[in-house]
Amino acid sequence: MSQTGFNVALATKQAVNVRVYPPRPKRSVRVPRQELEVKLADLQQNYAELHTQIFEAAQVHRRLCAPRHVRFASFEIASEIFAVRHLPGDFFTVSEKSDGVVLALGDICGKGLAAGMWTTHLVGLVGARVAVTSKPEAIVAGVNRDICLLKSFMPLASLFLAKLDPITGFVKYCSAGHPPAVLLRANGELEFLSEGGMLLGVVPAAPYVCGSFELGVGDVLMIYSDGITESLNCAGEEFGYARLEAQLRLAQAGAADAALFSVLGAVQDFAAACPLVDDMSLAIVRRDSR
Repeated sequence: MSQTGFNVALATKQAVNVRVYPPRPKRSVRVPRQELEVKLADLQQNYAELHTQIFEAAQVHRRLCAPRHVRFASFEIASEIFAVRHLPGDFFTVSEKSDGVVLALGDICGKGLAAGMWTTHLVGLVGARVAVTSKPEAIVAGVNRDICLLKSFMPLASLFLAKLDPITGFVKYCSAGHPPAVLLRANGELEFLSEGGMLLGVVPAAPYVCGSFELGVGDVLMIYSDGITESLNCAGEEFGYARLEAQLRLAQAGAADAALFSVLGAVQDFAAACPLVDDMSLAIVRRDSR
């Protein structure tokens, strides 16, 4: 037999002697339907409880902040805060003292639950300092030291703090790395208020200075967080300072709450269907003729 024939015969013999077994069926782990339904119900309950807790936390944050509309003599103050995730990292407080009214609008770096939790702490620090002094630069410097001395790391924060004398309309303010507040005079003149110092939590002994102005009849003071000016539309454009100024001018003659909703409405119309990219806070202070 030739080598070729031998190979063919051997292959034929091996093919005949090889037993072919059917493939073993794959074993599947089957979870009873009832067990799956129980697990799904547990997940749904946990989600509902978490949602309730976040809602309650948001209500606590709302109570820590100033009422949405408040009046002192001839001055009315309107404010609103929007969170991009769960809890806002922004806050706005109004504290009445014997020598005036202290306004504070702050912005914690970051978003979501962590920023919201730190916000409550920062509100407490501001309140503690306001209780012992009315000087804006002293309050801001004290809060900055308190943050820097914390053993746990706190995110950086910006703060605009002002003390208003509701009798004279005289205002002293201090800005810690915050976007400049806008002062729109009744005659149409515009001023940007940026006196102060650096962001909170950078250098313990950072110096802060105080600025001042008089809020006259028909004047409007606008304090805001960068979530307003940095709001994006679907083309990736920012709302910016020019649109903010233009909208404030359009709403200048109205009440504080009307001006507030006018500006916020313009921001929302600009963003259209695009989601928020940052928390937004806005406060309008207006002096009328009362």
